Amino acid sequence: MTSARPAVLFDVDGTLVDSNYLHVYAWIKAFHAEDVPVEAWRIHRCIGMDGGTLLQTLAGDTDDDGRDRLKERHTTFYRESAHLLTPLPGARELLRRVADLGLQVVLATSAPEDELSLLRDVLDCDDVVSEVTSSQDVDTAKPQPDIVDVALERAGVTKDAAVFVGDAVWDCEAARRAEVTSIGVLSGGVSRGELSEAGAAAVFENAAELLAELDSTPIGTLASG
Repeated sequence: MTSARPAVLFDVDGTLVDSNYLHVYAWIKAFHAEDVPVEAWRIHRCIGMDGGTLLQTLAGDTDDDGRDRLKERHTTFYRESAHLLTPLPGARELLRRVADLGLQVVLATSAPEDELSLLRDVLDCDDVVSEVTSSQDVDTAKPQPDIVDVALERAGVTKDAAVFVGDAVWDCEAARRAEVTSIGVLSGGVSRGELSEAGAAAVFENAAELLAELDSTPIGTLASG
């Protein structure tokens, strides 16, 4: 594993693509359609979690059939607003800069394959992406460390030869459990303090600010090591 180039693992939703609030809206509509009362702020607090964990947290009294319907409705409503998806400031440039530094770019997301396809089209950076994960790779995703472990294995690197970049408490928590250094960004709508408390070694406003400060971050250390 030590022969592989070090890797930067990127969450996608809310980190590279401005999608978190579209997910919130899709879940609001899904819960409303199934007559499950959930406050919008509670939904936002759960964005970035594994889908099953999100539904257990927000709709724990709903039976399995009801949860399946909620997932299907969320998918439908999310796809209806997919034309609003845009890369976050600096996202494309950050991925290309990381690749130029000789590091692997890994999309370490637990998004379902259909959503991931939309996100990759919006990013339009597949030419610099080395490896990709999705919800199909694990039974339970963030905040469990499984998706980070899969990303490390795909990249062929150890935990010491990787940095994780994410926007949610669940991203930083998953990285911490996998013993991987993490960097947080505020573009998902989570506070600096919460990301730091969850384990982020540094926090930036968005991908653009991270790019501007890259040399002084754990990613810069990884590239110079």
